[in-house]
Amino acid sequence: MLPDHRIRQRDYLLEITRSLTQELNLDKLLQRILELAAEMLAGKAGLIALREEQGGWDIGASYGIQPKFLQYVKPVLAEVPENDEQAGLELPEVNRLLQLLTKRASMNLLTGVGLPLISEKRVIGLIFIFRGYQGSFSQNDRAILQSFADQAAIAVINAQLYSQVSREKSRLSAFLDYAADGIVIMSADHKIEKCNQAFARILRKDVGDIEGKEHNQIINWGSRQHGLTLEEAELNGWPLTAKAILYVEGDLKRPTGEMVPVGITYAPLLSGEGHLINIIGSVRDITNFREADEIKSVFVSVISHELKTPVALIKGYVGTLRRKDVSWDSEIVQDSLEVIEEETDRLTELIENLLDASRLQAGSFSLNLAEIKIDQMAAEMAERFQTQTNQHKIKVQFPEEFPVIVGDKKRLEQVFFNLLSNSIKYSPEGGEILISGQIRSEQIIICVQDQGIGISQEDVPHIFDRFYRAIEAAKNTQGAGLGLYLSRAIIEAHNGRMWVETRPDSGARLCFSLLREKQFTEKLIDKE
Repeated sequence: MLPDHRIRQRDYLLEITRSLTQELNLDKLLQRILELAAEMLAGKAGLIALREEQGGWDIGASYGIQPKFLQYVKPVLAEVPENDEQAGLELPEVNRLLQLLTKRASMNLLTGVGLPLISEKRVIGLIFIFRGYQGSFSQNDRAILQSFADQAAIAVINAQLYSQVSREKSRLSAFLDYAADGIVIMSADHKIEKCNQAFARILRKDVGDIEGKEHNQIINWGSRQHGLTLEEAELNGWPLTAKAILYVEGDLKRPTGEMVPVGITYAPLLSGEGHLINIIGSVRDITNFREADEIKSVFVSVISHELKTPVALIKGYVGTLRRKDVSWDSEIVQDSLEVIEEETDRLTELIENLLDASRLQAGSFSLNLAEIKIDQMAAEMAERFQTQTNQHKIKVQFPEEFPVIVGDKKRLEQVFFNLLSNSIKYSPEGGEILISGQIRSEQIIICVQDQGIGISQEDVPHIFDRFYRAIEAAKNTQGAGLGLYLSRAIIEAHNGRMWVETRPDSGARLCFSLLREKQFTEKLIDKE
């Protein structure tokens, strides 16, 4: 039979082994190993020093040591010279310093022994036990302590690996959670193992309703514009083909039946032997790209039409006036030159609007601020436009002593120009156009109302969109769909807002608000 102390040693080692397999928290595991080692060797206290990945030594666990003593130990460990080529060369110095510190602190009443924590011939730390009575550690004590040290070394490596895996898992979770694009991780047989919230939002489903489902249960194409589906690509040998990255673009069906345009990139994760482990899908909502393409198409269509008309007229009149076989009287020449001038002004206005739209997109839309009597500006613009129409009566209605505002005179004139032009254009049968002003405590409100065809409720949400033109308006009148877009941008640049009020069969009423001089100045100071 084994002696009692050998049985106790065996039991301690078995307990360490159990702890090793059950506990992956490095701090708790080292603490338990240290307590068992001190108890087995009748030690008063102990500590485990670990060599850090970045270099240097730190206390991984301590037992039976007063905090004051630890305050002396940490600077001692910091003094150990680093040896990047071989960490084990630092170990004797660590041991020597701890032995010296032990004797000084206990006035030679304590003895200590330190043994290395070694894993795969690599020193990763040191276990140091203090004994409270005289006498050196026996060879058997050292053997037992070395067994503990070996177990501790395995524990450290396992816990470090576990921590590394946990960190990588946390990084992956953070990447999935905060990625703007949808991410789908699938097994080789197309079962969705994990997806992020962005993907769930694209489909308008819960993550729990997606994970665990088959790929073809979730990814349902309504139409496809580019590339092969995952299933079609695999029939052609994917992912073991030359081009491992697969891209497909089209309209994806949501559970509601609604379509959402997406682009999906599939990438394979292969083992060292070339076997497919996972398929990673990156799903991007390309609605904005589609809208941008549509805007480009509308832009090309509208601008080409708007440019062709005045250019054709100018060319036609110039060609007519240049004919040498006809002698034109002065009235016809003047009328022709007037048309040429009007069409040139129209081209200039279109170009200026396009430049303003471009500046607005580039963020270089600036204001030249000054004090403005906006009621006077409205009267001047009304007089200017009245000379251009005999069918309309343009009236101005402002309270007396209307407040002075701070603004960009040229830009605000541009707003009046666009609103009055629209009022004349969209009330072809004439009628009254009223420019009115109202005073509020912190702002003024200006409205331009006509008696024309008005704006349908379907068009109201879109009339301030760039290049937008109502179907009926586009059929009967010219325009690039930039006037109201730019007008609202100008008003918002003044910290105001613009809106539309429409009543069936009673014309359109467009209004905008501007801050009064004091409030505008305060707002400007706050921004700075």
